[in-house]
Amino acid sequence: MDESSPLARLDRRVTGCRACPRLVEWREEVARTKRAAFADWTYWGRPVPGFGPADARLLIIGLAPAAHGGNRTGRMFTGDRSGDVLYQALYDVGLADRPVSVRVDDGLELYGVRVTAPVHCAPPANKPTPGERDTCRPWLVQELRLLRPTLRAVVVLGAFGWQAALPAFAEAGWSVPRPRPAFAHGTRVALDGLELFGCFHVSQRNTFTGRLTPEMLREVLRAAARTAGLPAS
Repeated sequence: MDESSPLARLDRRVTGCRACPRLVEWREEVARTKRAAFADWTYWGRPVPGFGPADARLLIIGLAPAAHGGNRTGRMFTGDRSGDVLYQALYDVGLADRPVSVRVDDGLELYGVRVTAPVHCAPPANKPTPGERDTCRPWLVQELRLLRPTLRAVVVLGAFGWQAALPAFAEAGWSVPRPRPAFAHGTRVALDGLELFGCFHVSQRNTFTGRLTPEMLREVLRAAARTAGLPAS
C-alpha cells in the first residue's frame, strides 16, 4: 500500500492510540513479560492496524489482536493459531500468496482482501468491554469510509465482531436493517451495494472442537470473494 494514502495514514494514527487505559496497561505488560516461547522477540505492544490493500473489495473483520499474536508481531491474525487457520483458508481459495503469516516482514500479500478488527488492542482474556469496543469504533468507521469506493463484501468473524460492525457500518453511511440482523454462521445481509457474511470466529475453541471446519471457512470466503468480484478457487 502507498504509505502516503489516506488509509496508510489512518493505520499510523491507530498505532498511537492510548484511549483505553485497561488495554494500554495490558498490551504493554504482555510486551514486557512475554511468553517463554517468544523470549527473543521484541513485542509490538501497541494497537494493531488493519492489513491489506487500500482498494480491497473484500474486508474480513475479526475481534481483537491476540496477546502473543498480533500484539507480538504487529499484524492482524499473525503469529497465532487463529491466524494459521485464516491465512491457510485465504491461500486455499486464492486470496493470499502463501498459507502462513509469521511476521510483518514475511512478504505475505493478500489479493483484494483487507483484514481488520473492531478493537485494535489485545484485551485481557480476549474480551474487550462494551465501552472499549465503543471507544475503538471511530477507527473502524473511518476505515470503512476509506474503503467504501471499492468494498463489495465483508466477512465478519464471530458474534462480537458482528455486534461491533453493524453500528460502525451505520455510522459510515450504510443503511443497516432494523431490527439489526442477528449473527449466525452463514448469515448474509445486503447493505447498499455491500454483502455482509457471518462466519464463526477462527478461534481455537471453534476450530479445535469442529464447530468451524476448514471447509466451512473456505465456503464463506469463496462466496464472499465471488460477491466482491474476486477470483476464488
